Amino acid sequence: MDKEVRMLSKTTVYDGYFQILKCRYQHTLFNGGWSRPLERELFDRGRVAAVLPYDPSIDSVLLVEQCRTGALDSEYSPWLIEVIAGIIDPGEGPEEVVRRESVEEAGCQLDELTLIAKFFVTPGGSSEMASLYFASCDLTGVGGIHGLAEEGEDIRTHIVKRQKAFEMLENGEFNSTKVIMALQWFALNYQRLFGNS
Repeated sequence: MDKEVRMLSKTTVYDGYFQILKCRYQHTLFNGGWSRPLERELFDRGRVAAVLPYDPSIDSVLLVEQCRTGALDSEYSPWLIEVIAGIIDPGEGPEEVVRRESVEEAGCQLDELTLIAKFFVTPGGSSEMASLYFASCDLTGVGGIHGLAEEGEDIRTHIVKRQKAFEMLENGEFNSTKVIMALQWFALNYQRLFGNS
C-alpha cells in the first residue's frame, strides 16, 4: 500500500503572531489499512532560513545572541547564542532571507552560500522547515548590537575563533538546533573546504 494521508478537517484555533491549527486526519499503516482518525494541534511556523558566516582570513565564525521566547521557562538562560536566521516571507527565497538577515542582525555581507541542509525543526507539532547555509565573508569591522527596533530585536554579535566555537560545541554550550547543526557540518567539512589554510 502506498503511504497516504487523508485530511478530514483543518481549522484555525489561534491566529496571532503565529497560527495554531487543529488537524483531524488519518494515515495508512505500515502493516496495511488506515489509522484511526487522529486530532493534533499544529504550530504553523512556516519556513525559515539560517546561515553560519565564516571569515577564513581570521579563522572565525559569526554568531548572534538574543533573548528567545521558546527558552523563557527552560533551565537554560533565554539568551541563546545562535546562527543568523529569519522567517521567509511570501515571495522570498531562503538565500534572499539569509542575505537580508545578515545585514539586519549583524551588519555583515555574505559571499557565496553553500546549502548545508533543508529540514523540519520539530515535525511532531510544528510545520517549521529550515534551510541552513554556510557562507564565507569578510568580518572586518563587524560587531556590536543590531536588529530592527520595529521588530523588538536586540541582537549582539560574537566573532568566535573556529577552534573555540568547536570547543564550545563539544562542551555542550549551545542550546539551539541550527547552530549545533551548522557547527557540526563545518567541523566535518572544514578540511574539504579550506584544506590546511
